[in-house]
Amino acid sequence: MEKNRNRMKDEFQRTADKVSLITIIENILLSIFKLFAGIVSHSNAMISDAIHSASDVFSTIVVIIGIRLASRESDKEHPYGHERLECVAAIILSMVLFITGLGIGLKALENISHNDPASLQVPGLLALIVALISIACKEGMYWYTRHYAKKIHSSALMADAWHHRSDAFSSIGALVGIGGARLGFPVMDSIASLVIFVFIVKAAYEIFKDAVDKMVDHSCDEETEKKIYECAMQNEHVLGIDMLQTRIFGNKIYVDAEILVDGSHSLQEAHNIAEAVHEKIEQNFSQVKHIMVHVNPKS
Repeated sequence: MEKNRNRMKDEFQRTADKVSLITIIENILLSIFKLFAGIVSHSNAMISDAIHSASDVFSTIVVIIGIRLASRESDKEHPYGHERLECVAAIILSMVLFITGLGIGLKALENISHNDPASLQVPGLLALIVALISIACKEGMYWYTRHYAKKIHSSALMADAWHHRSDAFSSIGALVGIGGARLGFPVMDSIASLVIFVFIVKAAYEIFKDAVDKMVDHSCDEETEKKIYECAMQNEHVLGIDMLQTRIFGNKIYVDAEILVDGSHSLQEAHNIAEAVHEKIEQNFSQVKHIMVHVNPKS
């Protein structure tokens, strides 16, 4: 069982490192490309989008650090492990997203409030093309990162996936704004930056809420609890389940269960039944790190 856990931990780390490296390379290239296009094409929306992509590089570094710290072995000071450090990384990520979005929103409001059509420049065609490329790249990275986040059950990696999608939304906003400005409404470029701000703040809130839920021993979803219940009931000696509680600890699940067995069983037999239920659940649910199974006798 311990060997299997170490194997899963190694796979977790390798997958997270691979996805994070690809994300960093993609974001560096995109942010440079967007910044160049924004400056050359005189598009505030594209420059805002470039800043958002650049912030993703820092965010991914935070994710890497968080996942590495969360993967550390339990020690004397932290007998339950370090999984919650991944939630800390996700919270830091949400703060970075919020501050980035706030800066973009304030700048957009300033431009709109001082709207002088004569001073507003119409973005060039390059900005429009780059916005389309960015949408395709960031949406693709969202699905790529989301796939591996679900595979290894990583909240920090899932937060990074949503960061990709918020960037895709940013680029959609930039596309609309640039298109509107080129059609004769220059202020649309700044309005697009304001729309980008809304999407970024929404993503930051969702990431923050998910991380906090995992920090305060939130129970896992009903479907997972139902599957754990059914798994325990597969044991022919289990007559019922008096209590089943779960709590999320970082990216892991802790389970407390009270099973009902025939009261005529000896102590050793009751222990063996509880042990069998314990092992069955661990084998079928890779997210489960610890299970406490209590036996209640049925007279």
